[in-house]
Amino acid sequence: MNGKVAKEDLDSRIFDTLNMILLIICTIVILVPLWNVIISSFSSGKALAEGGFIFWSPEFSLENYRAVFNDQGIWQAFFISVSKTTIGVVTHVFFCAMVGYGLSKKYIRGRKLYVAMGVITMFFSGGMIPTYLLIKSLGLLNSFWVYIIPALFSFYDVVILMNFFRNVPDSLEESAKIDGAGDWHIFLKIFIPLSMPAMATIALFNGVGQWNDFMTTKLYITDQSLYPLQMMLYEIIVQSQTQSMQNVGGSAVIETTTKGVQLATIVITTLPIVLIYPIVQRYFISGMMLGAVKE
Repeated sequence: MNGKVAKEDLDSRIFDTLNMILLIICTIVILVPLWNVIISSFSSGKALAEGGFIFWSPEFSLENYRAVFNDQGIWQAFFISVSKTTIGVVTHVFFCAMVGYGLSKKYIRGRKLYVAMGVITMFFSGGMIPTYLLIKSLGLLNSFWVYIIPALFSFYDVVILMNFFRNVPDSLEESAKIDGAGDWHIFLKIFIPLSMPAMATIALFNGVGQWNDFMTTKLYITDQSLYPLQMMLYEIIVQSQTQSMQNVGGSAVIETTTKGVQLATIVITTLPIVLIYPIVQRYFISGMMLGAVKE
């Protein structure tokens, strides 16, 4: 009996050791490239041209970041990115929550038809050209609202919230109605606070998508005053590549290289998400566990 316990204890220790080794390897594989990108973004053109460093640059420089921030429109682009991400996330989550709340009620007439119509949109879309024609007919070309209105609805997020709302006890809603609460009061004061983990998860995914999106700008925006940060940085990279190709003799010993500017843009666009993620992490973990455990 003691030998069996000792064997199980040994197997457990071996398993834990292997898990720790695997975790360390995965951490190194993830962190080393990230650190190299950060260090390389602060490196001079000469150091980047010579290469050969991973953890520390032989020659530091801020010229890559100066090349990015010297553009006069960068701060306007940053404001557009923050605005469209903030407004887009709030409106998307609230709109999906309203639809999910309605579809979670079995007494709603035509609920199955609405759900079937929503499921179809998860697998099929009109395509790029019909979507462009629709956006044009709605007058959203060269409009800030082209970032917000088309992104209001996602039936995938509606399904997540709808299933979450179904798990809320009916007795809770019935008690509120007995006290005189209406549907809006129940939705805003009871269901919204209880669904914060699910809503935070949806907000995180939608926020990352909104922040990184620049295809909407390429397709529907020609007014540079409405360019978000990602589109502005994309143009800076294109301009840097053009200047690099026009450089006489192709000299690599320049203060700012195309690669350096690209690495600086990666750091700039990633930093806000990296700073915000720890704040919503506890909600994100709770939201991902929704429906994983059944009573």
